[in-house]
Amino acid sequence: MRLDFIRPLYERRGPYASVYLGALTEPERESSWRGVRDRLGGADPATIEALHERAVEPAVAMFATHGDVVLSERLSEPPGELATWSPLPHVTPMLMRRGENVPHLRVIVDHAGAELTVFGGGSPRTSTLRAESWPLQKTAQGGWSQRRYENSVESTWEKNVALVAGEIDDQVRRIGAELVIVAGDPKSRAMLCDHLGTKAADRVMMVEHGSHSDRGGFELDVESALDEWLEGRRAELLDRHREAAGPVGPRQVFHALREGRVHAVLSPGELPEPVWIGDGGTQLAPEAEELRLWGVEQPVTERADSALARAAAMTDAELWFSDEVSDVAAVIRY
Repeated sequence: MRLDFIRPLYERRGPYASVYLGALTEPERESSWRGVRDRLGGADPATIEALHERAVEPAVAMFATHGDVVLSERLSEPPGELATWSPLPHVTPMLMRRGENVPHLRVIVDHAGAELTVFGGGSPRTSTLRAESWPLQKTAQGGWSQRRYENSVESTWEKNVALVAGEIDDQVRRIGAELVIVAGDPKSRAMLCDHLGTKAADRVMMVEHGSHSDRGGFELDVESALDEWLEGRRAELLDRHREAAGPVGPRQVFHALREGRVHAVLSPGELPEPVWIGDGGTQLAPEAEELRLWGVEQPVTERADSALARAAAMTDAELWFSDEVSDVAAVIRY
């Protein structure tokens, strides 16, 4: 999981109020809020008020400091009512339920062009791509012009597919897409692959269902394709970690994070054990004295998972949850 979206949390100095609310009715929500407020005993009034104003949203995770809600995200499976006041935002419950967001493109292509939806770099964006609209259909009209007409149709298809391929190549570069999921007319799909650049072509996954008039099967195929990619990616990282005998345990992983050598953190889930942190993103250690040796004058305690999430986000490392690791581990960049 890429953690770019939580980086703004660490650009604001804490402490943070972290609040998780379930999908509640209006009367339940107000009663629940009173319990949440009581558990945020150390929070300043402005931060409490900012959270209260946003508490009307159902099934939400909110993170606020100094009177501002810095991040708010809807959750499909909220962890239940939860509220903490701590040096760092308590993001792990949100990350575990949010799942890995895979930057990808969804393409439904036919001889007239394509519908392209981009998932990554912001909200999903859909565009319809058409180069030429005539002629598109081959006919059996016969006569001396038949072959010339068919060649014209092929040329129009080719231009439309080339336009779509160019846009896909551009978007793959722009958002760092991991997958290009393609559905639609079989011949158009084959032509599209012939026109794609190497980077995009290597990321193509064909699915069987999907047309401009039928979306249900396409959406199911897309979810299956994303799940398959995620499982493959997780397995790849686990294999890389084992083959390289990567760091295992807080002490080794913290050291690698401080040196900026971690490509991905592998976590078994929530890690409530206390560790020591400083103000800097990679200032974390099992003991306070270790941080003092690094120049941190006043280390404070924090949950291990919160400290790891900050360090990963601030060093562009990924974070993956897996039940195949019993302790925190890391995949090294070099």
